[in-house]
Amino acid sequence: MLNRVVLVGRLTKDPEIRYTQSNTPIASFTIAVNRQFSNSATGERDTDFIPVVVWRKQAENVKNFVHKGSLVAVDGRIQTRNYDDQNGVRKYVTEVVADNVSFLEPKGSQDDQGTMEAQPSQETEEDDKYSNVVFSNNDLPF
Repeated sequence: MLNRVVLVGRLTKDPEIRYTQSNTPIASFTIAVNRQFSNSATGERDTDFIPVVVWRKQAENVKNFVHKGSLVAVDGRIQTRNYDDQNGVRKYVTEVVADNVSFLEPKGSQDDQGTMEAQPSQETEEDDKYSNVVFSNNDLPF
């Protein structure tokens, strides 16, 4: 049995944090993830909006360091649950419970509107000489 998911996407709004009765932090947010293939009718890529939950120190880091528009990688598992709302109606939830959230942009790379600012290139001539190298499976050490 295997339940593993890895996603890369942008936050659709600022993360929300709450605490359990034992004061354990839980952050929740939604990421927008483009599908790999285009819609054949419109030629545009469809987007999935995926809810993510992260616990403990990672939850606090998410709340403190990312916001709407931030690019993140999420590594975790899919979880389903259900509950009865205030009106007694059964609600079903499917979400990703993150084991790790990686911040894929440098701090301060987005302005308040969530748009990317231009970043100066950090490539050097030394880096550039390897940009066209192609490796085969025989070259890999594993």
